Amino acid sequence: MSTVLDKPRVVIHGRKVVPGVAEGEALVTRQTISGWGGVNLMTGTVIESRHELKGVSFANKVLVFPGAKGSSGWSGIFHMAKLRGMAPVAMVFNIMTTKAALGAVVMRTPTVTECDQDPLDLIKTGDWVRVNGDAGTIEVWDKKPE
Repeated sequence: MSTVLDKPRVVIHGRKVVPGVAEGEALVTRQTISGWGGVNLMTGTVIESRHELKGVSFANKVLVFPGAKGSSGWSGIFHMAKLRGMAPVAMVFNIMTTKAALGAVVMRTPTVTECDQDPLDLIKTGDWVRVNGDAGTIEVWDKKPE
């Protein structure tokens, strides 16, 4: 039986990019992420020199970010990270680009975009997040629900 503590702090509605449901700890950045030269695909670590997440791995996290930047290599890098087991479990992004969409598709990672509220304002690193690509929803808790 669920309790009030099990209810999410906020539910954000958006548009499905990739179906499926995944949940995990959020990793949030207000900076776009470069794939080619910006990510170590062997560890899922951001290596971009001036990025606020430099040295931080997004492996097995829900990656919440504005979007992708750089070349068409973005999807290839993220796909290789997935094959190594170092990809995000889900993604939420604000700016739909072909790079971000293709990256989500090749990783088969539940992804939502075009949200009714800005996820960058409502989700913080460490929150527990469930991304439901089927329904286009993002549920956010302060900690993992019991």
